Amino acid sequence: MHTKRGAMTVAPDVTLGHEAVGVVHGLGEAVDRLDVGQRVAVSGVTPCFECETCQRGFTSQCGGVILGAARFTTRGDGNMAEYFLVGHARANLAPIPDDLSDHQALYATDMLSTGFVAAEHAGLDFGETVAVFAQGAVGLSATIGCRLRGAGLIIAVESLPPRQELARHFGADVIVDHTRGDPVAQIMELTGGQGVDAAIEALGSRQTWEATFRVTKPGGRISNVGYHGEDPEPLEIPLEPFGYGMSDKQVYAGLNRGGRDWLNRIFRLMRTGKVDPTPMTTHEFGFDDIVKAFRMMEFKEDGIIKPLIHFG
Repeated sequence: MHTKRGAMTVAPDVTLGHEAVGVVHGLGEAVDRLDVGQRVAVSGVTPCFECETCQRGFTSQCGGVILGAARFTTRGDGNMAEYFLVGHARANLAPIPDDLSDHQALYATDMLSTGFVAAEHAGLDFGETVAVFAQGAVGLSATIGCRLRGAGLIIAVESLPPRQELARHFGADVIVDHTRGDPVAQIMELTGGQGVDAAIEALGSRQTWEATFRVTKPGGRISNVGYHGEDPEPLEIPLEPFGYGMSDKQVYAGLNRGGRDWLNRIFRLMRTGKVDPTPMTTHEFGFDDIVKAFRMMEFKEDGIIKPLIHFG
């Protein structure tokens, strides 16, 4: 949707798409450990795992380029096609276990991956408090990640009832509805005026970005995974809650890290029953209805959260 709304610069005839599972049709001669006909998943980012930046552990910034591993659509054709090419396939294609459906595996390719990275960057210790701003698919995945990491109080900021219900299902303890009062004031009241240990921005909004600083206690962590490219104005940090630069608050912006091992770790969580993301899928479409799916996502029609596109 960011691309469709013009927030990313891409070639005019590029194929969209960055989340996919499929079947191997052909293999380059250097690719081993995979077979033609095998079910596989590919992350929304495909790092090389060889460059200095990848070796340092920042795989989504592959090649020393901001978001350099986000190659589908932004640097070449995406995967909303009958066939698509996966670079660095030995490192980026993960065989799907027989006991996982394509539907489940698909969530590992970006939504769960990105939400889990947000929870990791929040640096949660057992029993700590966290606020997650927005409960779309990434925010819901962050809520799942916070629960898995042992957060003692998860506050989800969301106004839409179906998303509130899902947030509770995935582990939110309290829902803050920003249409019923200042969410910052509500969170501060819930925490006895102290604020939360960590806040996650999962929307990409100027308002929620600034709110994360206001609700995070001194020495806390702010984890951003929202995409802010649709608003050309610079983001601002509210100075007083930032301690005028001396609040000991840490800010970490990140993205899905990609790679076979990361996908396999998420598969393991699903296979052992710790995570089932599929309730986020509110609608399913055949490929011929993809324009309708995009329209519904753009205008959030019929309570849509995450649509699934079938190519077969």
